[in-house]
Amino acid sequence: MNRRHFIQTSALTVGTMALSGKALLAQMLAENPYKMKDLRGGVGIFTERGGTIAYLLTPEGMAVVDSQFPEPSVHLIDELKKLNQKPIKFLINTHHHGDHSGGNISFKGIAEHVVAHENSLKNQKISAEKAKTEDKQLYPDLTFTDTWKQKVGNESIKSYYFGPGHTNGDSIIHFENANIAHMGDLLFNRRYPFVDRAAGASAKNWVMVLGKALTTFDSKTLFVCGHAFDPEKIVVGKEDIKVFQDYLAKLYDHIGKEIKAGKTKEEILKITAIPGVTEMQGDGIVRSIQATYEELGGV
Repeated sequence: MNRRHFIQTSALTVGTMALSGKALLAQMLAENPYKMKDLRGGVGIFTERGGTIAYLLTPEGMAVVDSQFPEPSVHLIDELKKLNQKPIKFLINTHHHGDHSGGNISFKGIAEHVVAHENSLKNQKISAEKAKTEDKQLYPDLTFTDTWKQKVGNESIKSYYFGPGHTNGDSIIHFENANIAHMGDLLFNRRYPFVDRAAGASAKNWVMVLGKALTTFDSKTLFVCGHAFDPEKIVVGKEDIKVFQDYLAKLYDHIGKEIKAGKTKEEILKITAIPGVTEMQGDGIVRSIQATYEELGGV
């Protein structure tokens, strides 16, 4: 090695060693932007860009809940292939939004079936037609109205539909033996939610949907959020559901009172906080307020 090359190499090594922990972490994330985390009972979660994905690994086959976007879903599929050579029996969509079903297309020819609530399928088709992206969709071939249940290996998967909430087609996917429930966008942890009125959302009924979830599942259930203000806090317990339920109830009540008090739409949309709500964060409160205003008949 000549002296010049030695100096260049040494400088590069020292420079690398001088990188701070944060810089090294940023570099690692840039190279591998996604994360996989095992929870229990063969169930884990995948995060990259979009709503949280859950997956099940068994000696007889796999199942996946939600698909984010096409690129992240390919990353997920590649990682699952490293862990399990068995087929993906079911891809299950919690609802139709693109950050939860946009990656379905990556599972074409890979997942044996795609499952969703019947309204989720309708909404996905309507959205694709409007966006002229029908060719980029993989639609569910199995739908249900109230519940759907199937076994993969020793795990029993059950989907529940409790009525309109975030949309009119959201379902909760429960891995019964692992006791893990994927809530999709029925649960935003400490983050202001999107209330999709165009797809049949109802803030009022959403409160009841969460109430049914609280009574259906037990104190040991782990709940997977679609989104969280802190991306590290997407697996939560019942107390976190109650925080979000309380927000929706107080939101609906407060906007109703403002309308009855004769406040104009412009005045109501300027609201920056809901009385009694202290834990919600982010910049999405206006969309919650507008959707609730419309639901209550405001014009």
